[in-house]
Amino acid sequence: MFAAWVTKLRWVVVGLWLAVTIAGAVFGGGLFDRLATTGTNRADSQSAVGQRHVDELTPTGSHVYAVVEGLAPYDPKLVASVSAAAQEIRAMPGVKEVNDLYTGVGGRIGADNRSVSVEVELDPALAEAPREALEDRVHDRLERIQAPSVHVGGDKLAERAFADQSVHDLAIGESVAFAALLVALYLFFGGFLAAALPLAVAVASVLGSLLVLLGLSHVTKVSEYSLNVVTLLGIGLAVDYSLLIVARYREERQHRDPDEALRVAVRRAGRAVAISGLAVTLTLAGLTAFAEPLLAAVALGGAAVVALATLAALTLVPALISLTGDRIRPAAAVRWGGLLPRLAARAQRNPARVALLATVGLLVLAAPLLGANLANSDARALPGSNEARQAYDVMESKFLNDAPPPVSVLLQAGPERADVRDLMNRIAAQLPGELLRQDVRSDVPAGWTILDLTPKGKVGDRPGYDLVRAIRAMPTPFAKWVTGPAAEVVDYRDSIAGRLPGAALVVLLVTVLLLFALTGSLVIPLKAVLMNLLTLAATLGVMVVLFQWGWGQVPLFFDSWGGLDLTTPVLLFVFIFGLSMDYEVFLLARIKEEYDLRPDTGRAVLRGITHSGPVVTAAAVCIGIVFLGFAAGGLVAVKEIGVGMAVAILIDVTVVRGLLLPAFMGLLDRVNWWPRGPVKY
Repeated sequence: MFAAWVTKLRWVVVGLWLAVTIAGAVFGGGLFDRLATTGTNRADSQSAVGQRHVDELTPTGSHVYAVVEGLAPYDPKLVASVSAAAQEIRAMPGVKEVNDLYTGVGGRIGADNRSVSVEVELDPALAEAPREALEDRVHDRLERIQAPSVHVGGDKLAERAFADQSVHDLAIGESVAFAALLVALYLFFGGFLAAALPLAVAVASVLGSLLVLLGLSHVTKVSEYSLNVVTLLGIGLAVDYSLLIVARYREERQHRDPDEALRVAVRRAGRAVAISGLAVTLTLAGLTAFAEPLLAAVALGGAAVVALATLAALTLVPALISLTGDRIRPAAAVRWGGLLPRLAARAQRNPARVALLATVGLLVLAAPLLGANLANSDARALPGSNEARQAYDVMESKFLNDAPPPVSVLLQAGPERADVRDLMNRIAAQLPGELLRQDVRSDVPAGWTILDLTPKGKVGDRPGYDLVRAIRAMPTPFAKWVTGPAAEVVDYRDSIAGRLPGAALVVLLVTVLLLFALTGSLVIPLKAVLMNLLTLAATLGVMVVLFQWGWGQVPLFFDSWGGLDLTTPVLLFVFIFGLSMDYEVFLLARIKEEYDLRPDTGRAVLRGITHSGPVVTAAAVCIGIVFLGFAAGGLVAVKEIGVGMAVAILIDVTVVRGLLLPAFMGLLDRVNWWPRGPVKY
């Protein structure tokens, strides 16, 4: 019925999607002007509340700094050039303070004795637009200092660089992905017409997604990071779903006329697409259980974009196929390898041994996850060629000795009180392994104290996190808040850990219920959950090796900062479960068809994989191309998602679907279909 309806209204369907595409092209660009920097922590976290109090008590403006290298600190030309720049910047309206070595206090000489710093603080009362304009003026003047090397950076400049790099990466990722997809789809289908259909749907989905995200930007924040992540997911799924329907149509064309072949393709493959799309949409919605701003933005945007891609595949693809008549060649005209059938046949010959070896192999890949360092990305997530990143690196290595930023402790009591001094003594006495230095901040209003505690180690090392937890555990007769970058990571980790069971429950229920609806079995969904967990663990283990250990720096063109972005495992958890459902549904739908014809599990598994294996392989190649296309960008956090999904797809389509799925189903035989067997449709 649905296929007949779409065929009858094909011009209307195509016209509506064309209107969406044009509207997205015309108005979607407005989204880029509304992108915002989205924080990782909730507003009610202790670090966020404490930082707001600190900002109210001791307001500080945006900081811009320059690291000037290549000359002796007191070289006459350097002294004159830096002094002139400092005086000009000091005279700019909106500049609060300039610290340099020659005309102000606070300027520093680098550890190499061949570099100096200039630090500029802007008025904290400046609104965003005038602040950014002033930052640009200060940046331009600092860059004109006469020295062999001048790098200008700052927190706000790094945020803006992140946004600019995100948009640049999006354009590069889409270009690489679409070009490579066209080649891959042409090789699979053997013709441009069939290859163009999934790409047309992807274009409509991407431009439609811009409209969806533009609408969401009026309700909630849409971050630069979530735009990239959501877009790559939308492109990948649009191509995946379209490819499945087109491939099934070509297969049915071997022995049916075009109209009947389209009806069967939509009924069979369309059902799998609908179930898979619903699964991915609902698993993404499960991210809202975390309630962190960034994850909430990805959840809302991702769910909307996946729903749009699913709708496009189910309506636009049949409409376009109907318009092509019989010009799309039957599948018999194209030859394609049988990787999955060969793997499945091998697994069925010795299922117990294959299941054991494959499981052990995945657990070995997962082992590095035990030593994962998860933290928030900072300027180190920018590519090494970015000036803000270079300034950060030089400042850390030559001026800050790679010391971590301080942990700030806000006390609602003055420093003159005995109990405040007692707390300071307890901190020094009880935390010698974590604490390097303790300072009392000056210029704090009466009745308050701010302690700046410098942890031992380097940026992102464990002593900083241990220090935060230890101080929070110390009882005090007055209110206290612990804030700073290390406290933000601790709060983010705790929040995710506390809410992970709820999000996991949503994802697992979606997997179980939808696969039960497809197969009538509870065993198959539980087995799918187990295999997805193995895929996730193995993928995260590989990610630790590539990004935290730095083994992927050369082939992937990035500089490791010794950890993974804390958001990466959460997003990969949801994405991997959602996308693994694609291949699970694609394969099980065909296995179930074969089992309906003849209730022999081994035969049904092998024939189902033989029939659907080529399209699953092609879908995996295509979506892998999309993710690797985005991995070509410069942002390490986005690169982690792109590479992580490509690794997960490789593991899932070869080891999990090719070996574990047929091995487990072979071992369980009829138990697979408990309690009531496949549901006919």
